[in-house]
Amino acid sequence: MDARHTARLNAPARGLLREERHPNSVTAPPLLRGSMPPRPWAGFWKGLGSAALFIATRLMPPREPRAPLAATAAAWERAAIQRRRSFLALTVCISLLAALLFVQVQPEIGPAWVQALHALLFVVLTTWVATGFVTALMGAWVLLRGDRHSVSAASVRDRELSGDTRTAIIMPICNEDVATVFAGLRATCESLAGTGHARQFDVYVLSDSNDPETIAAERQAWEALRSALTTPSGEAAVQVYYRLRRRRTHRKAGNVADFCRRWGRQYDHMVVLDADSVMSGASLVTLAKLMEANPQAGIIQTATQSIGHQTLHARAQQFAARVTGRLFTLGMQYWQLGESHYWGHNAIIRVDAFMRHCALAPIQGRGGLSGGILSHDFVEAALMRRAGYHVWLVADVGGSFEQQPPDLLSELQRDRRWCQGNLQNARLIAEPGLHGMHRAMLAVGTMSYLSAPLWLGFMVLGLAMLLSSGLGVAGARPLSGASLGLWAVTLTLLFMPRVLGVAAVLLKGQQRGFGGTWRLLGSALLETILAILQAPVRMIAHSIFVWAALTGMKLDWKSPPREATGVSWRTAAGRLGAMQMAALMFMSAMALTHPGLLPWLLPVTLPLALAVFTTVLTGHVRLGEWARSGGALLVPEEAWSPAVLRKAWRHASRMSMSRAAVTAG
Repeated sequence: MDARHTARLNAPARGLLREERHPNSVTAPPLLRGSMPPRPWAGFWKGLGSAALFIATRLMPPREPRAPLAATAAAWERAAIQRRRSFLALTVCISLLAALLFVQVQPEIGPAWVQALHALLFVVLTTWVATGFVTALMGAWVLLRGDRHSVSAASVRDRELSGDTRTAIIMPICNEDVATVFAGLRATCESLAGTGHARQFDVYVLSDSNDPETIAAERQAWEALRSALTTPSGEAAVQVYYRLRRRRTHRKAGNVADFCRRWGRQYDHMVVLDADSVMSGASLVTLAKLMEANPQAGIIQTATQSIGHQTLHARAQQFAARVTGRLFTLGMQYWQLGESHYWGHNAIIRVDAFMRHCALAPIQGRGGLSGGILSHDFVEAALMRRAGYHVWLVADVGGSFEQQPPDLLSELQRDRRWCQGNLQNARLIAEPGLHGMHRAMLAVGTMSYLSAPLWLGFMVLGLAMLLSSGLGVAGARPLSGASLGLWAVTLTLLFMPRVLGVAAVLLKGQQRGFGGTWRLLGSALLETILAILQAPVRMIAHSIFVWAALTGMKLDWKSPPREATGVSWRTAAGRLGAMQMAALMFMSAMALTHPGLLPWLLPVTLPLALAVFTTVLTGHVRLGEWARSGGALLVPEEAWSPAVLRKAWRHASRMSMSRAAVTAG
């Protein structure tokens, strides 16, 4: 028997007295302390220096002949190199074509350096859009042809889960909607109990809540869950623990690290859930099997499916994720392979490797881009790969669900946190030892939000060039073959992923799950219209978020609401009214001074002028329910809901009715 299993057996004897004095002694198991020391960051400039030294060393003639990479790399690594070269080549070719066309149609207005800056912004932004297009293209290929180099759930379908394997399912929460959290968790536990492997899993609810009423509700819901999971013989079908953290440091990452230090040594793996996560028991067992079958895997991330809220906004988002989003997921799986993403939830992690290599030290300095790591998931994946473990995105696990924010304001509230965290991660790009793939992903995360002010700057600069010339639209060159070609390239990059997503559904014969062919096409059109209406609002909001992060404005850390209650006119006007008023004033001014330019500006200005109306409309629950009753924006999980989702919805409904009855009484 190895030391780890001996430690497990001795854990109660060594931790009992300490646990008797601990405030969580009744709700959590005895402690088995472990170490998880963070490694200080080298810093951006020291990292660049280390990189320069490494490159110089590689350029020096070796004393002994180096083995070629193709001879030393695993099969998936060789495939990844070829795929990434193809990805880069396609992206560069598309960007060069667009740049060539743009230079031919760019107005000759203003100083040369202004024109050069405008062209540079266009090339950067076109390259960014092209990366998404190529990813979707590769995803469509995988959807139709498969991928023999990826880790697949099908590979462990007939494999038995070892009886010694122990997995913790942890759900960090902080002032969440209690009904949503425990309804989903109960459905997950009941599904797990039906697999016959429940004794190899323990569930931990890790609370960082500080609201007394919420804490009391969590404790009551936990007790009710424990009671519901008790078998007729008096045993627990699934062991569920609850821990209330008193020192709430470093948010979710600190919460997970605290669990690892207290109880991590008792487990081989841990599955991290979000407050709105629901997973089937079969998917949890499959993840544990995959970790056993791939001992070099440090993290295996599932492809989560968005499901839940009935607002028009949430329904459009879950439809887009199911039709177009899965192409991006499969495309990332195709060219990332064992150096993939980790999204912070609905994933399984090798606990020992995580504790030894993934502790997060705060970033030194001042301002919004320093302090504790906010977007911890990308960084933890990079550290896991630096330690020699693989990070896989496995798209065919199934049974892994999450909710979308119910409305646009809730989505932007979430994006405010993500924006600051991803910009903060840019300071870690040059850290020594990180693999190039994960450096690229840190850059991609940064660009996801930095692209908004770049788009805004590109459009403002172009408009300023036209207005300063005094020529308006006439200042541009007349319509030509280059102009038509540029329009064709732009529209292809922006809309072809949606077309490919719909085409893939039709080619796979899956349109029945979306309500049939015509409803699928109508839903795709509706989702595209909503995306066009919301894109300028996101652009302005993300630009403000970037400015706030770079200037060090205080971040109000709140999770998005887990219940769909709609957006009031007052709330929408308070958040977006200034944006809408500015757009209306700008459109009025342009109509009076440069009416010829106004039609060209409408794709951006009109959605901004309708921002409040669009936000209230798309956040309306009854409108979303009406759309569903008419077959709009359907996804297969609604046409045929998995059992774990039906249970989660039923439990949530009962808990909400019970809470309403208590409130009314």
